[in-house]
Amino acid sequence: MKQIKIFKDDNITIGKSFLNVAFDIALVYFCYFLCRVVFLAANYSYYEGKILTDNFFNLVRGSLVFDTSGIIYMNLAFLVLALIPLHFKEMSRIYGIVVKSVYVTFNTIGVVANLCDVVYFRYTGRRTTGTVFAEFSNEDNLVSVFATEALHSWYLIIVGVAILLMLIVLYQNPLVGKKISGTVGYIKYYALRAVFMAAVLLLCIGGMRGGIDRSTRPITISNANQYISNPVEAPLILNTPFSLVRTFNKKPFVTPSYFSQEELDSIYTPVHQPVDSIVQNAPGKGRNVVVIIIESFAREFIGTYNPELENGQYQGYTPFIDSLMQHSLWFYDSFTNGRKSIDGMPCVLSSIPYFVEPFFLTPAALNSLDGLAVELKNKGYYSAFFHGAKNGSMGFEAFARATGFDDYFGRTEFDQKPEFGGDAEFDGFWAIWDEPFLQYFCHEMSQFKEPFMTAVFTASSHHPYQIPQKYVERFPEGPLPVHKGIRYTDYSLRRFFDEARQQPWFNNTVFAICSDHTNLTDHAEYQTDLGVFTGPVIFYAPGDSTFIGGRKGIAQQIDVMPTLLSYLGYDQPYIAFGQDLLHTPESEKFAVSYCNGIYQIVMNGYLLQFDGTKTKAVYALSDKLLENNLIGQIDNQQQMEMETKLKAIVQQYMSRMNENRMVVAKD
Repeated sequence: MKQIKIFKDDNITIGKSFLNVAFDIALVYFCYFLCRVVFLAANYSYYEGKILTDNFFNLVRGSLVFDTSGIIYMNLAFLVLALIPLHFKEMSRIYGIVVKSVYVTFNTIGVVANLCDVVYFRYTGRRTTGTVFAEFSNEDNLVSVFATEALHSWYLIIVGVAILLMLIVLYQNPLVGKKISGTVGYIKYYALRAVFMAAVLLLCIGGMRGGIDRSTRPITISNANQYISNPVEAPLILNTPFSLVRTFNKKPFVTPSYFSQEELDSIYTPVHQPVDSIVQNAPGKGRNVVVIIIESFAREFIGTYNPELENGQYQGYTPFIDSLMQHSLWFYDSFTNGRKSIDGMPCVLSSIPYFVEPFFLTPAALNSLDGLAVELKNKGYYSAFFHGAKNGSMGFEAFARATGFDDYFGRTEFDQKPEFGGDAEFDGFWAIWDEPFLQYFCHEMSQFKEPFMTAVFTASSHHPYQIPQKYVERFPEGPLPVHKGIRYTDYSLRRFFDEARQQPWFNNTVFAICSDHTNLTDHAEYQTDLGVFTGPVIFYAPGDSTFIGGRKGIAQQIDVMPTLLSYLGYDQPYIAFGQDLLHTPESEKFAVSYCNGIYQIVMNGYLLQFDGTKTKAVYALSDKLLENNLIGQIDNQQQMEMETKLKAIVQQYMSRMNENRMVVAKD
């Protein structure tokens, strides 16, 4: 039998193979460490003063747990190829190239994913999950978007190339073996390596699961909560490959059993029943409804919301919105219920908050759904949704159809009206510029039969924050790149309202203005676990003097639908997770959000954070930087009331999503 000359001692060769594999995996750990350092350095403003010294070692321990799992997921193919007992592989040059290529390719993908989240985290507040593939499945402009961001984040390219070179140069070949002769030699070869491979794979299973105990369930991103003090720390100890793998094609909604159904309905129900006195005395009967959802619009950008910022000198970036608020109803403590564009439409138009995963991207999106359009259709309203991006983008058109909108107007329909500029007004990345699209929006509404209900989703304040060349000098850069886009969108809204005031339907219309989510911020109080959910909620009803004034109190995106239906005197039951801001007592108002595995509720002057099992923190709303955890320091009844309310909201949400109970059967 032909002898293969490699090394002469089994123990030495297996030992060298183990050491080389161990070195290669350790090298990947170091690469992930470098990515985490870059992540922290680039996003330090979100963590400054929030990483507690006494929790540092927990953060390190958590990072190692999640890195171990993520690294094994990304290197499983490499480990199998390197360790599988095949006596010819050590002498095959081609096989060696394949093994190294698999190692370098998969780990480069992992590093690139981690580095992408250095930037993407600023917009989502979390690590990217498996839903990202569905989120952008209809977009055809991602190459240009990524290219633009790569130029802005050039330092990440340098880091990525350096890590890639390190993986190539420092890689240690694990394909070492011994000279095989005779049957005994082959038996010994396969037996020793089979045992060695089995031991390594057993360790890999434990590493991927987060433990080897039989009672240990495979870890998910929610397990990060056991290592952190604040939700914002979760993205720091997680890694993107782990987050992608563990959330890919997973069912997001699990119904908890906090209460019996009878108890649950007595604590909180999303079923809104009409109240005769409210219906009969509603001031807005018969009015048209126009909902304006502004891309990346944070309360921080609006001067009226921030009289105390910068020693009272802060002006903000929205002079028109500030002037409109003098004639509008708005709320000081107003919040978004999600962090992405695809969260905004369900929140505002169907009163569905974001919990765990974007609603659009879950199986529940196929449920029968409620919403402003479908409810107002019962009263003879025509409805239309407008978004200047490619038709089908972000799933908006599908959701509009599912929630009862009669028509959808996108980039395709805009291009059919050359008087507004056609496709020459496309921004080159996402959508038609806000100014021409809002003018088109106004024009189309003037063709509709009243009463109508419309909604428009703006786009120009979206990353990469380009504005028309003719306005570059008029709207200069601010401290953050988003500021010039906000200035331009604010101007576009001014132009829209200037035109709308000339239309016969204007004085018979109620407008709701809010954001889809917040964005980059440059004040610390807007970078906290709660601050990243602070968006405006504004109602404007021309000629209605009772619908004016800034009110102390809580409001949120999901309150838009029930508040508008109340204002219109709607007399049918419906499903909405928000509340009627006009008639709900202040003591019962709340705002909810979900931040890195933590449910949050704002209520009665406090923020409570709950991990699904227990309360993790309680902060006073006056504690803008969330520095003083008040667990055990506030009235226990107050804390229990908030926790009970939040549990009931979560259980109602999960059960109704899983059981397809999102509409009320009409008689």
